[in-house]
Amino acid sequence: MPVKQPGQHKNRTAAHTDTAFPVTPGAYVLAIRLARPVEITARGLPPASLLPSWYAYAGSDCGPGGLAARIRRHLAAEKRARWHVDALTLAAAEIEATAFSGHSECALLARLLDLDGATVALPGFGASDCRTCPAHLVALPGRPRLAPPS
Repeated sequence: MPVKQPGQHKNRTAAHTDTAFPVTPGAYVLAIRLARPVEITARGLPPASLLPSWYAYAGSDCGPGGLAARIRRHLAAEKRARWHVDALTLAAAEIEATAFSGHSECALLARLLDLDGATVALPGFGASDCRTCPAHLVALPGRPRLAPPS
């Protein structure tokens, strides 16, 4: 299990994910546990409240630093809110990150929605530039488990 660094949320990775995330492009899933309600006031979305529960966010990165840089930013305890998901990562009691090199966030979202009890948490959340997904955030009854694609 990785050691928590100062200014960084705890990250307990899934067994199939290396602690050192890849610097390649791809997609990732953030498993986020909220211990208290979080008010969402993100641009382009109606105000909403997310209740204490587990959530899974599907994202991607194709820029310099790849998945490692994006996941490191999401795990940072202190950052300027830039994306919808920052409201959750800043309030999270726990965050787990799993990287999928070469995969798409939309494909991961479809797999997340196939999990028992998964529902779209907030329509449009994290999907402002996506034309196919209802959102990139799902609510789950427990800790999400997403096996590597075959």
